Amino acid sequence: MSHVGVPRGTARKRRSLALLTTGVLTLPVLAGCSSDDDGSGSTGAVAPQDIAVAARNLVATGGTVNWAIDAVPTTLNAFQADANSSTTRITGALLPTLFPLDAKGRPQLDPDYLQSAKVVEREPRQVVLYRINPQAVWSDGRDIGAPDFVAQWRALNGKDSAFWTARNAGYERIEKIERGADDQEVRVTFAKPYADWRSLFSPLYPKEVTGSPDAFNDGARTTLKATAGPFRLGSVDTAKGEVTLVRNPRWWGGRAKLDSLVFRAVKPQDRTEALTEGKVDVADIDAAAAHRIVQAAGDKGGNGQPLAQGPGSGSGTGPAAALRSWAEAHGSDEEAAAAAQAAREKNRAAAEAYAAEQGKLRAYAVRKSLEPAYTQLALNGESGPLADDRVRRAVARALNRQELVDTVLKPLGLPATPLGSHLALAGQPAYKDNSGALGGQDTKEAQALLADAGWTREGAVKKPGGAKAGSEVEKKKDTTAGKDDKAASSEKPGKTGSGDGKADNAAAEREHATDDVQAVVGDDNKPGDSDGAGNAPQVLAPATAAAFHSAALLRQAGYLAGTSTTEDAAQDRRPGGAAGAYAPAGTAAPAQAPDARRGPLGKNGKALSLRFVLPAGPGSEPLRAVGDKIAAMLDSIGIGTAITKVSDDSYFQDHIASGDYDLALYSWPATAYPATDDRPIFAKPVPATDGSLLVEQNYTRVGTDHIDQLFEQAVSELDEGTARDLMKQADARIWAAAGSIPLYQRPQLVATDRKLANVGAFGFGAPHYQDIGFKKPQPAGAPANKKN
Repeated sequence: MSHVGVPRGTARKRRSLALLTTGVLTLPVLAGCSSDDDGSGSTGAVAPQDIAVAARNLVATGGTVNWAIDAVPTTLNAFQADANSSTTRITGALLPTLFPLDAKGRPQLDPDYLQSAKVVEREPRQVVLYRINPQAVWSDGRDIGAPDFVAQWRALNGKDSAFWTARNAGYERIEKIERGADDQEVRVTFAKPYADWRSLFSPLYPKEVTGSPDAFNDGARTTLKATAGPFRLGSVDTAKGEVTLVRNPRWWGGRAKLDSLVFRAVKPQDRTEALTEGKVDVADIDAAAAHRIVQAAGDKGGNGQPLAQGPGSGSGTGPAAALRSWAEAHGSDEEAAAAAQAAREKNRAAAEAYAAEQGKLRAYAVRKSLEPAYTQLALNGESGPLADDRVRRAVARALNRQELVDTVLKPLGLPATPLGSHLALAGQPAYKDNSGALGGQDTKEAQALLADAGWTREGAVKKPGGAKAGSEVEKKKDTTAGKDDKAASSEKPGKTGSGDGKADNAAAEREHATDDVQAVVGDDNKPGDSDGAGNAPQVLAPATAAAFHSAALLRQAGYLAGTSTTEDAAQDRRPGGAAGAYAPAGTAAPAQAPDARRGPLGKNGKALSLRFVLPAGPGSEPLRAVGDKIAAMLDSIGIGTAITKVSDDSYFQDHIASGDYDLALYSWPATAYPATDDRPIFAKPVPATDGSLLVEQNYTRVGTDHIDQLFEQAVSELDEGTARDLMKQADARIWAAAGSIPLYQRPQLVATDRKLANVGAFGFGAPHYQDIGFKKPQPAGAPANKKN
């Protein structure tokens, strides 16, 4: 998913996204806060890279690879607000990343750019000394050196507002940058200790880009004056939707195997077609496309046999169906025969086209792993029922996270384990399952939390507005009683509410609107119910009583279906059947409490319902499937959900970032630097001077001072083990606050040409672009790897 801006206050620091849910909880030292790691469940389920690894000597030199991206990036400056995943992908092949991540999500020094980098002083100031590879040069021939570090620091430290930067995390802590023994030695002194110093200067831009506001703001949007990677920028063609990279002749490392890399804009829903047409060789795909490619390998359709899927396949294509179709096409009814012949021809053409597509898809393999990103259920705690932490915790305790994970990952054959951390993914050194700080699924505990917060079955029932009417005969019997009734009915319910202001007024308006809604009770023509004239009197009762009768009948239906409770069954077997199912004519409707085990919860006559916003785009089917399951789980404890599907374009900006939702599903990318990158996501919102709320990237609006303090301690802690322990403590506190519930690490499915090597589902790891290429032909008799 794409990142969007932050309304209601501008974020001071922003994390660049690679994309587009708890009795009263006691906190006994917060489960998971200890620095001791017992190893049980602490590493989680890890999926390895799937990239068709091949040694460089087995990869041919030459050729072009076409790589699908969502869109041509609007900027090649990764530090601007509109940078996206395409920016990251392209600049990764063009610019230095000093500490790329390995397959386990750990930063590792890249010897192509650095000989060394380490903290050489801690007191009185932290000092990091970089020793640059003396062979490292920009594509214009100039050495990479201290001037590039200085220019980037000045552009990103936040002191000069003329530079339009999206984030400055870490750079603002630098006090000065000095040249060392030569330009290849860079000495960085920090004003405040910075644990995540390895995150800085990646990507590193040449001083020609970062040296002035004009060059930074506009000069690197569609071009780069100099690069320093295995490839250099060839052209950017927005009309064709292509960005072409060509081999960099000045690259000092292993020579790029490919002559060129072409990044081609292809919408996710169009990628199967692009693969069959040979327009792309590498493409991130969804589960449906992956299924087609996997099936293509087995769908040979030889010897006149139909394919196992697609048009012309299935139960409707057997001999009997074929004979019936032929008979219809050659029958005496000319009109019917013509229609049948047209349908047969259409089906034949579709089957042939599908078979041709499947034949072309056999040229591809599906590489799969887990993406370095996770999907969460977000609970907006700014206002409404979810402003109460007991309600948020109840939502979380109602969820069967394992069932939700299985929905997405199990069909793909990927490790299906619920994610236990907000701040690290399985396999990373900082990962520990801290979900115990909130607790697992527990329906009774969820119900107890809701009851403690005042949400009950009885609370959803609107109080009757007094006796409304009986038969005309009874109205004349006692005028005094009638006056009393009128006086009683003039007292509107809802005036003695909880002091909830607008909510109480709105509830009162709704109750007034339904005062005249009445239900007929006792009109069942049972013997003895008629009056002397043989007419069955109509006894009117408030709609709330009718709702109770409906509940009784539903219990009866549950008993017949075998789904009712033991108490329900006992009640319904008593003489007279389900209580309240019948009432003798002329008898007032019973004012009994509704069933305390079924139906929605409420408070002061207002039902507990949450607005669940989901994206409506073609690539969001997994999110919607998970959303439907979550809605059903919440319904089981009396929480209603109103699912609203919105366009992908407006999902983040108009709903998530603006706070126009109660529940939502969206993803965050993983990071090796949670103290820096995740702080804005979980920072406690603060009021702005104009009365709005500064939320940075904390779109759930849930945070605490303690969490903020733990982040601040961790980012200043130079001992890596201590810093990780602080992050684990922060994660446990985030779980306990129940503003967001991690669900699963996202699947990563990539279609690649079977002849390609060293490309596919990279997981955490950064691509080695210089090693990507086409495999050399294998000698006759050599063993073949079918997937590769």
